Amino acid sequence: MPIRKFKPVSPGSRFHVGNKFDELTGDKPEKSLLAPIKRSGGRNGTGKMTVRQRGGGHKRRYRVVDFRRNNDGVACTVKTIEYDPNRTAFIALLENPEGKKSYIIAPQGLKVGDVLHTGAEATPTIGNCLFLGDVPLGNQIHAIELQPGKGAALARSAGTNATLMGKEGKFVSVKLPSGEVRRILKTCRATIGTTSNPDHSLTVAGKAGRNRWKGRRPRVRGVAMNPVDHPMGGGEGKASGGHPRSRTGIMAKGQKTRSVNKASNKLIITRRKTKNKK
Repeated sequence: MPIRKFKPVSPGSRFHVGNKFDELTGDKPEKSLLAPIKRSGGRNGTGKMTVRQRGGGHKRRYRVVDFRRNNDGVACTVKTIEYDPNRTAFIALLENPEGKKSYIIAPQGLKVGDVLHTGAEATPTIGNCLFLGDVPLGNQIHAIELQPGKGAALARSAGTNATLMGKEGKFVSVKLPSGEVRRILKTCRATIGTTSNPDHSLTVAGKAGRNRWKGRRPRVRGVAMNPVDHPMGGGEGKASGGHPRSRTGIMAKGQKTRSVNKASNKLIITRRKTKNKK
């Protein structure tokens, strides 16, 4: 497995489990595909904190990823597999015959030198981008569009995939990583295979400082606050806080928050899996 457990040479490394990054072949990003990232630290234009638990962290640059994959009929060659600090999956650098380069989310099993195709003439092999109507039933797919031409929106994180369940009319049925079965237009695109870095869920930060490097500040529990600050605050001694709820009073742990009048409700065949409530 491409993860490693670090020796306990310090308190922070005692429980640290990290990635070996054996799949990566490049250590420097393509300069023409870099963009700056503006960091707000959770503050709005007037300097007031509007989002908590954000701030600090290592400086990053955005890798411009091609989520549309609309260069039909052009064979692109995989040049490198690279690390992306802005997402959990790895990214692959592609180059077409004219020398134009682009990034895509790297599927598991993709290798340097592979040739990828896009469009109606592409075959259902790992890394190729097809219309959902052309994908064979039962195939694993990722980077799925919800609206034709808008770009991939579903199944993009590390080690995830969806399964094509059926075809009916102008829609296909797709089982998403959450367990939800949803109808999506046949003219939407998806990439064949599973996203890379499947062992990401096995990594352990090992220390609080690693979260600070990612720009995540400490989160204060609601039960540790005063009643004026949180519905679960206050009480004599260590009170439970009652039924879990958000700072604005919305019930957690099972209350549905999705609007019953949402237009896309009719496209959902089966809701996502949830834990059984007793």
